[in-house]
Amino acid sequence: MNPKERISEISKILEQYNYEYYVLDNPSVPDAEYDRLMNELKELEATYPEYLSPLSPSQRVGGKVLDKFEKIVHKRMMLSLSNAFNETDLRDFDRKIKESLKVDKVEYMCEMKIDGLAMALDYENGSLNYAATRGDGNEGEIVTNNILTIKSIPTNVKEQNSFEVRGEVFMAKAALNKLNEERKANGEPLFANARNAAAGSVRQLDSKIASSRKLDAFWYYLVNAKELGFNRHSDALDYLDKLGFKTNKERRICDDIEEVLAYISEYSEKRPTLPYDIDGIVIKVNNLNYYDRLGYTAKTPKWAIAYKFPPEEVVTKLENIIFTVGRTGKITPNAVIAPTKVAGSVVQRATLHNEDFVLEKDLRIGDYIVLRKAGDVIPEVVRVLKERRTGEEKPFVMAENCPICGSPLKKIDAMHFCQNSLCPARAIEGLIHFASRDAMDIEGMGDKAVELFFNENFIHTIDDIYRLKVHREDIIEIDGWSDKSVDKLLLAIEESKKQSLERLLFGLGIKEVGEKTAKILARKYRNLNVFKTLDEEELLAIKDVGPVLAKSVYDYFHNDDNLMLIEKLESLGLNFEYLGDEIASSGYFYDKKVVLTGTLNTYGRKEATELLEKLGASVSSSVSKVTDFVIYGSDPGSKFTKATQLGVKTLSEEEFLKHLSEENK
Repeated sequence: MNPKERISEISKILEQYNYEYYVLDNPSVPDAEYDRLMNELKELEATYPEYLSPLSPSQRVGGKVLDKFEKIVHKRMMLSLSNAFNETDLRDFDRKIKESLKVDKVEYMCEMKIDGLAMALDYENGSLNYAATRGDGNEGEIVTNNILTIKSIPTNVKEQNSFEVRGEVFMAKAALNKLNEERKANGEPLFANARNAAAGSVRQLDSKIASSRKLDAFWYYLVNAKELGFNRHSDALDYLDKLGFKTNKERRICDDIEEVLAYISEYSEKRPTLPYDIDGIVIKVNNLNYYDRLGYTAKTPKWAIAYKFPPEEVVTKLENIIFTVGRTGKITPNAVIAPTKVAGSVVQRATLHNEDFVLEKDLRIGDYIVLRKAGDVIPEVVRVLKERRTGEEKPFVMAENCPICGSPLKKIDAMHFCQNSLCPARAIEGLIHFASRDAMDIEGMGDKAVELFFNENFIHTIDDIYRLKVHREDIIEIDGWSDKSVDKLLLAIEESKKQSLERLLFGLGIKEVGEKTAKILARKYRNLNVFKTLDEEELLAIKDVGPVLAKSVYDYFHNDDNLMLIEKLESLGLNFEYLGDEIASSGYFYDKKVVLTGTLNTYGRKEATELLEKLGASVSSSVSKVTDFVIYGSDPGSKFTKATQLGVKTLSEEEFLKHLSEENK
């Protein structure tokens, strides 16, 4: 046998052993035999590197380091699921499906809702092409190197088909416990839960780190099952089993909604005994032929729903109420509680929103309170256990002065604000906002780094970020920083100078200017210096700009401190130009307010929005009397209904495409 054939033979044998060990949990050979073959493979590949494949079993231990993750547009959108929280929601889901299909009974598939990170695997002719995260549903990131370290995932399957399979990457409870033990011994922060650990591991640029985390995955959806001849979701899952994918064996076909409810009741009790975290049960119509008939909303399929387990509620003591300051000066009261584990993570703070919220709940320092995580994410105070009061509890008193700078607070509507523009807390939050992903996207300059640099007197204003390199040697001396990490940060800062105008506008933190508004303004005026010459009337002439926004923008660019900052940023080399596509100055969609609804087959929602914006349209998420067009795809839903009621013109996807074609002539 020649070397190429032997490499191919050993690779197939090792893939089979991986399948037996990691999927079936039933190894057929001792570890020594596996190691012997792996060593032989590595020796052959080292001698004959021309036969080394990136999908080789020898390449699944990680070690490749990337500068960043590449983006990819999904072939079909990765939709999210609508949620059910009780029996009524589930029965309503069942009723709507039966009414839509005009049938008396529907067969469902119930599956575990794994608490992990959604993932898509693309295969071409039976070989893994790439792995991508869900991202925003339309666009994800390619993480193939890290996914290859999960040895239960087949790199080559038994049939030479091209297909996409979707599932969830997760970390088992035992793996999380072991990882946290290691991190504790190394003095590193612990992962709060398995979901955070899995997501953080998949997004490591060094695949060797991902490999060390012992991730696993379950696969629950064959995207092009119908094209491959399947009529039932359960049959498609059985096919994935046949191909060597790890599917969840706790799944069950249920003849009707009553069996679904019984299944949920059963697994509500079994949940703590499972070796992985679940946060609910996914219910899917089993007949694939019904999917197109049932259709989709803009974000969710109508043939599936996720039952979410009730949020875990715990009792804890309200030890104090402190106040934090946001970048706009908004003062927020926060509950300080005894460290309490809720829904898998330990929390010590919970937002109390504003003075009215605290008074309405009658919260007092020293109270015992009921806490839960809204959506299993954000800690919230549910109620006070007034029956446990001793009389020693202290009533809440809203702060009159800023807790950081001492300036008097001003109440506007339900909120209190610090009016001091030089307040250190406001400065820190403003710097964090400027460096954030949606603004200047300076990787490595997160909350903790900004706060550290501010407290070390390295940065106080935005322009100081671009002078941070003079403190390079000082930062290296700080525990946790190295030559490599500092240089990487400084490079990211330098690269951010090239960002387009809309990101800079948003990053400046101008009151009332969000991402969408920043893009509208940037496209309209093209250069930051133009804003110095505008008056409120000119700004008001822009569609979607109202008096409050116009005044805020005008005031910002007629403030001496802000003008000085802009001059400094220009001298430091930041780009002030809009780098996006040219916007049409006329045409069918020019200066029109447009709403998209339903599922478009030709373009994803994000892509359609970008096309319309290039044609000068403003794309909104809600229908009103001032909406010019509602463009609808299949299963348009309530927005289409509202447009009809208001007499707003509607365009089918075909009409939309026709107008696009005419615009491009």
